[in-house]
Amino acid sequence: MKNKLLFLSTAFVLSLILPISCGKNKLDVRAQVTIDSLKREMTVLSDSRNQLEANKKLVADFYQKLFGDKDTAAIDAYLGDTYIQHNPMLPDGKDALKQGAAQWFKNAPKEKIDIQHLSADGDLVYIHTKSTQGGKTASIIDIFRVKDNKIVEHWDVIQTVPEKSANAHPMF
Repeated sequence: MKNKLLFLSTAFVLSLILPISCGKNKLDVRAQVTIDSLKREMTVLSDSRNQLEANKKLVADFYQKLFGDKDTAAIDAYLGDTYIQHNPMLPDGKDALKQGAAQWFKNAPKEKIDIQHLSADGDLVYIHTKSTQGGKTASIIDIFRVKDNKIVEHWDVIQTVPEKSANAHPMF
């Protein structure tokens, strides 16, 4: 992102300097090339931002449907055919997640997922949630890789929130 901003800034400065150093015909051609280049770069940046937002929405919707609504049909709807799992308690694949979810969700009520942070970088989406598990509050960070508008890979870290902290900073 910084390189793209540097490119845009440099292109803008060059568009201001070129009139001083070029004849009229050269100026018109170079200015148009610079403008066209800037337009293409702005389109790429806009498309990238839109994809990041779409990836975040995909993950948030999946998370609510699977973990909040306890709807295992979300697995087929949101996950790619190949699903790589980094949680050491589950093997790869959609079927393994379905089996794990069936056990986790036994007698569990539906709930609204409490998303604390949601961010995306490239094809990765980071979701930080606050959850109650077995009467204790947990801080959960899940990372999902998205490809072709499907979730294809997953990492997670789950930490029980301690009753006392060595500092005044909350985990959320």
